[in-house]
Amino acid sequence: MKQIITHSLIVVALLSTASLADEATATNEVGVSDVEAQYSAKSSVEASDELKQSLNLGFSNTSGNTDTTNLNAKYTMSFTTVGYAEEKLKVGFDTSAFFNKSDDVTSNEEYTANLGLEQYITDGWLGYGAVNWLRNPDFKNLDNKISIGAGIGKVIYSDETQTLQIKVGGAYNIQQYADNTEDAKFASVNEYIEYNNLLNKTSALYVKIGSMQNVEDFDNDYEVLAVAGLAFSVAENISVTIEEEVLYDKIHPGTKDDTDTKSIVRVGYNF
Repeated sequence: MKQIITHSLIVVALLSTASLADEATATNEVGVSDVEAQYSAKSSVEASDELKQSLNLGFSNTSGNTDTTNLNAKYTMSFTTVGYAEEKLKVGFDTSAFFNKSDDVTSNEEYTANLGLEQYITDGWLGYGAVNWLRNPDFKNLDNKISIGAGIGKVIYSDETQTLQIKVGGAYNIQQYADNTEDAKFASVNEYIEYNNLLNKTSALYVKIGSMQNVEDFDNDYEVLAVAGLAFSVAENISVTIEEEVLYDKIHPGTKDDTDTKSIVRVGYNF
Protein backbone atom coordinates (compact mmCIF):
# COMPACT_ATOMS: atom_id res chain seq x y z
CA MET A 1 0.00 0.00 0.00
CA LYS A 2 1.35 3.41 -1.00
CA GLN A 3 1.06 6.08 1.63
CA ILE A 4 1.68 9.81 1.30
CA ILE A 5 1.71 12.03 4.37
CA THR A 6 1.62 15.71 3.49
CA HIS A 7 1.90 18.60 5.92
CA SER A 8 1.51 21.91 4.13
CA LEU A 9 0.88 25.53 4.95
CA ILE A 10 -1.85 26.83 2.66
CA VAL A 11 -1.99 30.53 1.91
CA VAL A 12 -5.38 31.51 0.52
CA ALA A 13 -5.77 34.75 -1.43
CA LEU A 14 -9.43 35.59 -2.06
CA LEU A 15 -9.84 37.96 -4.98
CA SER A 16 -13.59 38.41 -4.66
CA THR A 17 -15.35 41.58 -5.78
CA ALA A 18 -18.74 40.81 -4.24
CA SER A 19 -20.23 38.92 -1.33
CA LEU A 20 -21.80 35.50 -1.85
CA ALA A 21 -25.42 35.41 -2.86
CA ASP A 22 -26.12 31.98 -1.39
CA GLU A 23 -26.57 31.37 2.33
CA ALA A 24 -23.78 29.51 4.16
CA THR A 25 -24.51 25.84 4.69
CA ALA A 26 -22.56 22.87 5.96
CA THR A 27 -21.35 22.29 2.41
CA ASN A 28 -20.09 25.86 2.07
CA GLU A 29 -17.99 25.56 5.21
CA VAL A 30 -15.79 22.80 3.80
CA GLY A 31 -13.46 23.02 0.84
CA VAL A 32 -14.39 20.80 -2.10
CA SER A 33 -12.15 17.80 -2.55
CA ASP A 34 -11.10 16.24 -5.84
CA VAL A 35 -13.60 13.40 -5.40
CA GLU A 36 -16.44 15.44 -6.83
CA ALA A 37 -14.33 16.73 -9.71
CA GLN A 38 -13.35 13.22 -10.77
CA TYR A 39 -16.74 11.55 -10.58
CA SER A 40 -19.30 14.30 -11.29
CA ALA A 41 -19.09 18.07 -11.77
CA LYS A 42 -16.91 20.60 -10.02
CA SER A 43 -19.99 22.43 -8.84
CA SER A 44 -20.25 22.42 -5.05
CA VAL A 45 -17.86 25.34 -4.91
CA GLU A 46 -19.63 28.44 -3.68
CA ALA A 47 -20.89 30.48 -6.60
CA SER A 48 -21.98 34.11 -6.70
CA ASP A 49 -23.41 36.34 -9.42
CA GLU A 50 -19.99 37.97 -9.64
CA LEU A 51 -16.79 36.11 -10.45
CA LYS A 52 -15.17 34.63 -7.32
CA GLN A 53 -11.53 33.48 -7.39
CA SER A 54 -9.04 31.99 -4.95
CA LEU A 55 -5.36 31.08 -5.08
CA ASN A 56 -3.81 28.48 -2.76
CA LEU A 57 -0.05 28.05 -2.35
CA GLY A 58 1.83 25.51 -0.24
CA PHE A 59 5.54 24.79 0.20
CA SER A 60 7.69 22.66 2.49
CA ASN A 61 11.41 21.84 2.46
CA THR A 62 13.57 19.55 4.63
CA SER A 63 17.33 18.96 4.66
CA GLY A 64 19.69 16.65 6.53
CA ASN A 65 19.63 12.87 6.13
CA THR A 66 17.09 13.38 3.34
CA ASP A 67 16.59 16.50 1.24
CA THR A 68 12.96 16.91 0.19
CA THR A 69 10.97 19.65 -1.52
CA ASN A 70 7.18 19.79 -1.68
CA LEU A 71 5.37 22.43 -3.71
CA ASN A 72 1.66 22.71 -4.50
CA ALA A 73 -0.60 25.37 -5.95
CA LYS A 74 -4.30 25.60 -6.77
CA TYR A 75 -6.50 28.16 -8.51
CA THR A 76 -10.31 28.14 -8.39
CA MET A 77 -13.03 30.31 -9.85
CA SER A 78 -16.81 30.16 -9.77
CA PHE A 79 -19.92 32.15 -10.56
CA THR A 80 -23.67 31.73 -11.08
CA THR A 81 -25.55 32.79 -14.20
CA VAL A 82 -29.01 32.24 -15.67
CA GLY A 83 -29.49 28.88 -17.34
CA TYR A 84 -32.32 26.66 -18.56
CA ALA A 85 -35.85 27.95 -17.86
CA GLU A 86 -34.39 30.99 -16.09
CA GLU A 87 -33.03 28.75 -13.31
CA LYS A 88 -29.58 29.08 -11.75
CA LEU A 89 -26.59 27.66 -13.60
CA LYS A 90 -23.42 27.23 -11.52
CA VAL A 91 -20.03 27.29 -13.23
CA GLY A 92 -16.88 26.13 -11.47
CA PHE A 93 -13.27 25.69 -12.60
CA ASP A 94 -10.07 24.75 -10.83
CA THR A 95 -6.53 23.80 -11.75
CA SER A 96 -3.79 22.49 -9.47
CA ALA A 97 -0.16 21.40 -9.49
CA PHE A 98 1.76 19.19 -7.04
CA PHE A 99 5.49 18.51 -7.05
CA ASN A 100 7.59 16.36 -4.72
CA LYS A 101 11.37 15.86 -4.97
CA SER A 102 13.54 13.72 -2.67
CA ASP A 103 17.35 13.63 -2.87
CA ASP A 104 17.25 15.20 -6.35
CA VAL A 105 14.82 12.56 -7.61
CA THR A 106 11.27 13.56 -8.56
CA SER A 107 9.07 11.10 -6.65
CA ASN A 108 5.69 12.57 -7.57
CA GLU A 109 4.22 15.30 -9.72
CA GLU A 110 0.56 15.80 -10.54
CA TYR A 111 -1.39 18.37 -12.54
CA THR A 112 -5.18 18.65 -12.78
CA ALA A 113 -7.84 20.84 -14.38
CA ASN A 114 -11.60 20.53 -13.85
CA LEU A 115 -14.53 22.41 -15.41
CA GLY A 116 -18.07 21.76 -14.18
CA LEU A 117 -21.57 23.06 -14.90
CA GLU A 118 -24.52 22.42 -12.61
CA GLN A 119 -28.04 23.33 -13.73
CA TYR A 120 -30.76 23.53 -11.07
CA ILE A 121 -34.00 21.95 -12.33
CA THR A 122 -36.63 21.68 -9.58
CA ASP A 123 -37.28 20.29 -6.11
CA GLY A 124 -33.63 19.56 -5.36
CA TRP A 125 -32.96 17.94 -8.76
CA LEU A 126 -30.08 19.11 -10.94
CA GLY A 127 -28.24 18.25 -14.11
CA TYR A 128 -24.47 18.47 -14.53
CA GLY A 129 -21.73 18.39 -17.14
CA ALA A 130 -18.00 18.10 -16.52
CA VAL A 131 -14.61 17.93 -18.24
CA ASN A 132 -11.66 16.68 -16.14
CA TRP A 133 -7.95 16.30 -16.89
CA LEU A 134 -5.15 14.74 -14.83
CA ARG A 135 -1.46 14.07 -15.42
CA ASN A 136 0.68 12.01 -13.02
CA PRO A 137 3.33 9.97 -14.88
CA ASP A 138 5.41 8.86 -11.88
CA PHE A 139 2.97 7.81 -9.17
CA LYS A 140 -0.09 6.84 -11.25
CA ASN A 141 1.56 6.03 -14.61
CA LEU A 142 -0.74 8.49 -16.39
CA ASP A 143 0.54 10.88 -19.04
CA ASN A 144 -3.02 12.10 -19.54
CA LYS A 145 -6.36 11.12 -18.07
CA ILE A 146 -9.34 12.89 -19.65
CA SER A 147 -12.99 12.45 -18.75
CA ILE A 148 -16.05 14.09 -20.32
CA GLY A 149 -19.27 13.38 -18.46
CA ALA A 150 -22.86 14.36 -17.75
CA GLY A 151 -25.60 13.21 -15.42
CA ILE A 152 -28.22 14.08 -12.84
CA GLY A 153 -28.18 14.62 -9.09
CA LYS A 154 -30.42 15.37 -6.16
CA VAL A 155 -30.07 16.92 -2.73
CA ILE A 156 -31.52 14.16 -0.53
CA TYR A 157 -31.42 16.05 2.74
CA SER A 158 -30.54 19.55 3.83
CA ASP A 159 -30.98 21.56 7.01
CA GLU A 160 -29.00 24.22 8.88
CA THR A 161 -26.18 21.82 9.81
CA GLN A 162 -26.31 18.77 7.49
CA THR A 163 -26.49 18.10 3.76
CA LEU A 164 -26.61 14.85 1.77
CA GLN A 165 -26.51 14.73 -2.01
CA ILE A 166 -25.98 12.11 -4.72
CA LYS A 167 -25.06 12.24 -8.41
CA VAL A 168 -25.20 9.55 -11.11
CA GLY A 169 -24.04 9.88 -14.69
CA GLY A 170 -21.95 8.63 -17.55
CA ALA A 171 -18.58 9.63 -18.94
CA TYR A 172 -16.22 8.99 -21.85
CA ASN A 173 -12.67 8.38 -20.63
CA ILE A 174 -9.28 8.55 -22.33
CA GLN A 175 -6.25 7.23 -20.43
CA GLN A 176 -2.76 7.59 -21.91
CA TYR A 177 -0.09 5.76 -19.90
CA ALA A 178 3.50 6.78 -19.22
CA ASP A 179 4.91 3.30 -19.96
CA ASN A 180 4.30 1.00 -22.92
CA THR A 181 0.73 0.12 -21.87
CA GLU A 182 -1.74 0.62 -24.71
CA ASP A 183 -3.93 3.70 -24.34
CA ALA A 184 -7.45 3.04 -23.06
CA LYS A 185 -10.70 4.62 -24.29
CA PHE A 186 -13.96 3.59 -22.69
CA ALA A 187 -17.37 4.69 -21.44
CA SER A 188 -18.13 4.52 -17.74
CA VAL A 189 -20.91 4.84 -15.20
CA ASN A 190 -20.03 7.31 -12.44
CA GLU A 191 -21.54 7.71 -8.97
CA TYR A 192 -20.90 10.32 -6.27
CA ILE A 193 -22.24 10.84 -2.75
CA GLU A 194 -21.39 13.64 -0.32
CA TYR A 195 -22.30 14.20 3.33
CA ASN A 196 -21.48 17.36 5.29
CA ASN A 197 -22.10 18.06 8.97
CA LEU A 198 -21.49 21.46 10.53
CA LEU A 199 -20.66 20.25 14.04
CA ASN A 200 -20.53 23.74 15.55
CA LYS A 201 -19.56 27.28 14.61
CA THR A 202 -15.88 26.37 14.29
CA SER A 203 -15.76 22.78 12.98
CA ALA A 204 -17.25 20.67 10.21
CA LEU A 205 -17.11 17.00 9.22
CA TYR A 206 -17.36 15.75 5.63
CA VAL A 207 -17.39 12.39 3.82
CA LYS A 208 -17.19 12.09 0.02
CA ILE A 209 -17.23 8.90 -2.06
CA GLY A 210 -16.91 8.59 -5.83
CA SER A 211 -16.81 5.51 -8.05
CA MET A 212 -16.48 4.60 -11.71
CA GLN A 213 -17.15 1.39 -13.65
CA ASN A 214 -16.12 0.57 -17.22
CA VAL A 215 -19.38 -0.33 -19.00
CA GLU A 216 -17.60 -3.04 -21.01
CA ASP A 217 -16.17 -4.76 -17.93
CA PHE A 218 -18.10 -3.88 -14.76
CA ASP A 219 -16.63 -6.68 -12.64
CA ASN A 220 -12.94 -6.17 -13.43
CA ASP A 221 -12.41 -2.51 -14.33
CA TYR A 222 -13.55 -0.06 -11.67
CA GLU A 223 -12.24 2.37 -9.08
CA VAL A 224 -13.49 3.86 -5.81
CA LEU A 225 -12.21 7.00 -4.09
CA ALA A 226 -13.26 7.85 -0.51
CA VAL A 227 -12.34 10.94 1.51
CA ALA A 228 -13.18 11.79 5.11
CA GLY A 229 -12.10 15.00 6.76
CA LEU A 230 -12.49 17.44 9.63
CA ALA A 231 -12.05 21.19 9.23
CA PHE A 232 -11.97 23.58 12.17
CA SER A 233 -10.95 27.14 13.03
CA VAL A 234 -8.22 27.72 15.60
CA ALA A 235 -8.17 31.53 15.37
CA GLU A 236 -9.95 34.30 13.54
CA ASN A 237 -7.98 33.83 10.31
CA ILE A 238 -6.37 30.41 10.83
CA SER A 239 -7.93 27.01 10.16
CA VAL A 240 -6.78 23.38 10.22
CA THR A 241 -8.00 20.55 7.99
CA ILE A 242 -7.30 16.87 8.68
CA GLU A 243 -8.13 14.54 5.80
CA GLU A 244 -7.77 10.84 4.97
CA GLU A 245 -8.08 9.60 1.39
CA VAL A 246 -8.22 6.04 0.05
CA LEU A 247 -8.22 5.16 -3.67
CA TYR A 248 -8.85 1.60 -4.88
CA ASP A 249 -8.19 0.91 -8.58
CA LYS A 250 -9.03 -2.61 -9.75
CA ILE A 251 -6.94 -2.24 -12.91
CA HIS A 252 -3.77 -0.20 -12.42
CA PRO A 253 -1.37 -0.62 -15.36
CA GLY A 254 2.26 0.17 -14.56
CA THR A 255 1.79 0.51 -10.80
CA LYS A 256 2.52 -2.06 -8.10
CA ASP A 257 -0.45 -1.75 -5.75
CA ASP A 258 -4.18 -1.36 -6.31
CA THR A 259 -4.68 0.88 -3.25
CA ASP A 260 -3.26 4.35 -2.58
CA THR A 261 -3.74 6.35 0.63
CA LYS A 262 -3.10 9.96 1.58
CA SER A 263 -3.07 11.42 5.08
CA ILE A 264 -3.17 15.21 4.86
CA VAL A 265 -2.93 17.94 7.50
CA ARG A 266 -3.35 21.51 6.25
CA VAL A 267 -2.96 24.82 8.07
CA GLY A 268 -4.75 27.65 6.31
CA TYR A 269 -4.51 31.44 6.55
CA ASN A 270 -7.52 33.37 5.28
CA PHE A 271 -7.54 37.07 4.50
